[in-house]
Amino acid sequence: MKKGQVYEGIVERIDFPNKGIVVLEEGKKVVVKNALPGQRISFSVNKVRKGRGEGRLLEVLEKSPMELEKSPCKHFGNCGGCTFLNLDYERQLQLKEQQVRELLEPVCAAYQKQRGGTLFSDIFEGIKASPNHYAYRNKMEFSFGDSYKDGPLCLGMHKRGSFHDIVTVAGCKIVDEDYSKILSAVLSYFQIQETPYYHKMRHSGYLRHLLVRKALKTGEILVDLVTTSQMENEKEEKLLQGFARVLQQLKLEGEIVGILHTRNDSLADAVINEGTDVLFGQDYFYEELLGLRFQITPFSFFQTNSLGAEVLYQTVREYVADAGNGKVVYDLYSGTGTIAQILAPVAEKVIGVEIVEEAVEAARENASLNGLHNCEFLAGDVFKVLDEIASRPGFIVLDPPRDGIHPKALERIIRYGVEKMVYISCKPTSLARDLEILQARGYMVGRMCCVDMFPFSANVECVCLLHRRDS
Repeated sequence: MKKGQVYEGIVERIDFPNKGIVVLEEGKKVVVKNALPGQRISFSVNKVRKGRGEGRLLEVLEKSPMELEKSPCKHFGNCGGCTFLNLDYERQLQLKEQQVRELLEPVCAAYQKQRGGTLFSDIFEGIKASPNHYAYRNKMEFSFGDSYKDGPLCLGMHKRGSFHDIVTVAGCKIVDEDYSKILSAVLSYFQIQETPYYHKMRHSGYLRHLLVRKALKTGEILVDLVTTSQMENEKEEKLLQGFARVLQQLKLEGEIVGILHTRNDSLADAVINEGTDVLFGQDYFYEELLGLRFQITPFSFFQTNSLGAEVLYQTVREYVADAGNGKVVYDLYSGTGTIAQILAPVAEKVIGVEIVEEAVEAARENASLNGLHNCEFLAGDVFKVLDEIASRPGFIVLDPPRDGIHPKALERIIRYGVEKMVYISCKPTSLARDLEILQARGYMVGRMCCVDMFPFSANVECVCLLHRRDS
């Protein structure tokens, strides 16, 4: 097996999150993304290391028996946004549950004997579906670019496997029709104005991203145009005024409550706030979850699936049960404070820690908005901020970013010795790594389940209740 060689093979299984495993005749394994179990594919080998290869999918020669005859989205396969739009939803759930089970069962197996022979199936409760399969997202970050070199302006998602090419995704199935109307209107306006997009290699141009956020419950919409500062002030002012007018004239199911302009001259291909101006309305909108109201700003973290978030947080409530009643609760990696506020009514006090200052400010506003006066939110890195908190926790909720918890921060968390804690993870591989440490240091998994927050993607959320072995 050599780099550059083309092979054919049948995909035997999919490992989390999107790693198709093909075994060649000589017994060597190749990982090929964007494939399904049972497909016969052709692929080119990109990398070979220690007898294991990584390949790029070239063509699906034979469909999988589990595959739909036709995807419901015309962009699927070209757009890099979705992975499993060629599976019905029940198949997706089964695949994700199987992946998590295969990943986490070996991690827990070494400690099961200490639980009196408890089986993984006794603690793993399967997967909970998202209430909405389509049109579930409340946030999209569209990119400006072209679909081929020096082609016409496009606005949408990156092509599958491409760093540069963009697919204009009007009619995208994971958002509602308002997103498509906004995308089409904005693209048409800047095409007519012949406005250049930012070239990543040349570091020149103006248009970078279009951020659209819409609350499912309230219908409020926030639109943020992200550009470089590479335009003369007078020309830019006129251009932005026209942009805002185009949006205000749209007939939408929801209501645009804010139109913003953010400057970003960073070299990173990401939405980074280096200064934001309000062109119309306000720089926030409101969403509601489980009877609470949340103010959301353009860059603050909020779960991208509102109804799915209610399923997730109801699960957290169930797992916490009465463990947090009357206690000081730490909500670590607290974002805009959603979990903290859901637990606040039964806790003595909830202390949230979050590194993004904008999110902390939003959390404080939200707690005040919901009449919750026993919530305190601190800005900073969890590892550093824990030393500054005088009140010791009686219960801990962990909801870290995708990479999981820094080992030093995890050791500090373990040293509190709380009887129980809940770990919420958006990346099961990170959870598996952290569970190894937690179990080695005296904690056991009591309950665990998945919540599908991201239909048609390869991602899944996990909720895990841990308790001390001696409790």
